[in-house]
Amino acid sequence: MSVNDFSLRQQMHILYSDHQGWLQTWLRRRLGDSFEAADLTQDTFVSILKNEQAADILEPRPFLATIARRLMAHRHRRQLLESAYLDALSALPEPVAASPELQLLALEALQQIDMALDGLPPAVKEAFLLAHLEELSYAEIAERLKVSSSSVKQYLTRANRQCLFALAA
Repeated sequence: MSVNDFSLRQQMHILYSDHQGWLQTWLRRRLGDSFEAADLTQDTFVSILKNEQAADILEPRPFLATIARRLMAHRHRRQLLESAYLDALSALPEPVAASPELQLLALEALQQIDMALDGLPPAVKEAFLLAHLEELSYAEIAERLKVSSSSVKQYLTRANRQCLFALAA
């Protein structure tokens, strides 16, 4: 173990020891669920550890709260996506409904697409959703977004490329 690795582990240990209890209480008050709060607390610290950010933190509690809020928003968005997908599946007639394995694969693909779109500018994401969910034409999307059709084409090219790369990874 190098000196830098040891230092990072020490900083992470101090950060966790000093603020884990506070963060879990903060999350429990917002979520009303101690189990979900515990999960998000761990996810927050794992995120910091993965990005090796422990050394860069000047104000730990606001920093932890910001990461936790983002994780809560991401979890909420994923739950909405899953719920909408399951609702759509339940509306299908029985012979058309996919097997549980296919449902899980489709849900995972939707989550990958959602994460890929999350990093795009709002107009690009909206153009993608309008094209693929509402099946609008370039002209209709351009009118709705108040941009040119060529901009819509560029947006969709960018979004489709992002999704293909996400699904291929």
